Amino acid sequence: MRAASVALLLLVLTALSPAPAGAADNGEWSVKPADSAITPRAAFQLPARPGTTLSDRAVVSNTTDRALTFRLYVADAHNTERDGGLAVRGVEETQRDVGAWGKPERDVITVPPRSAVTVGITLRIPQDASPGDHVGALVAVDDRVQPGTGSHLGVQRGVGARIYMRVDGPERPGVTVEDVRFTARNPSIPWTGAAESTVSYTLRNTGNVSLDPRVSVHVGGVYLGGPAERRLTNVPAELLPGQKVRLSASWPGAPLVGWGDVSVTATADGSRGSGSDGFLEVPWFLMGCLALLSAVGLTVLRRRRKAVRAAQAVPAAQPAPAARPARSSDHE
Repeated sequence: MRAASVALLLLVLTALSPAPAGAADNGEWSVKPADSAITPRAAFQLPARPGTTLSDRAVVSNTTDRALTFRLYVADAHNTERDGGLAVRGVEETQRDVGAWGKPERDVITVPPRSAVTVGITLRIPQDASPGDHVGALVAVDDRVQPGTGSHLGVQRGVGARIYMRVDGPERPGVTVEDVRFTARNPSIPWTGAAESTVSYTLRNTGNVSLDPRVSVHVGGVYLGGPAERRLTNVPAELLPGQKVRLSASWPGAPLVGWGDVSVTATADGSRGSGSDGFLEVPWFLMGCLALLSAVGLTVLRRRRKAVRAAQAVPAAQPAPAARPARSSDHE
């Protein structure tokens, strides 16, 4: 009983395919849209108008040697704050978007070994649905509670096929960069070791369409070492409307010495956002050496000046008076 109740709290975020073209498959079971008469589909991609109802079909396949029972539900998708990957709300969480609009024709299905079951799905678009992209998934959760790795807690696994819906209306792409932080990790003596700093920032989709942002970092000011600009990687390829992610990127060869600012700029679908953080990189070891040399130089200079003043204070020796010539005797 304890393991089952814990499993609901620790339900693994449903595995979504890394790209719309990939299959939602974990090696044991998969969920995908039923193929259309024209072409196979890896995801539900549906245009929508407020107030309409859409119907489609999904195929749940079991590739194992035993029958599997799944709980089916439609869930909202979101970006994880850790790395920006796509995940969905759990079965017990409140659904507010696509998850609240959709419902499979059966909540529970049992799929025989090495077989597949086709299930209908209905999506009712509210009259007040906001224009733009809405993303979710049809999720199949295994009813088995499996032991978690290295713990006594139970875990349930799920797989989901993505649902992409674009509600009619004006499209407004928008992206911002917030809370930029530049953390330098440079050697005490410049150019004597590896320098690998970190740039952290928050990327937010402020528009109503999904974005594939491009992010770059630029250094301005007076500095030595490191390139002036570089492209950042590990940026989510799909940032959903209203979502934000906190990202960090290592920066080998960042500026070693100088001062200025580090700007992070994101662009996507004609929108642009940027943020910056100032930096002051001082080689404290060299500064200490310079301070020590300056102190020694000043000490030597003071001693020399003191010696000169002391020499000037001693009066010069007076020359001895010249000897008077002896007078000749008057008797000579």
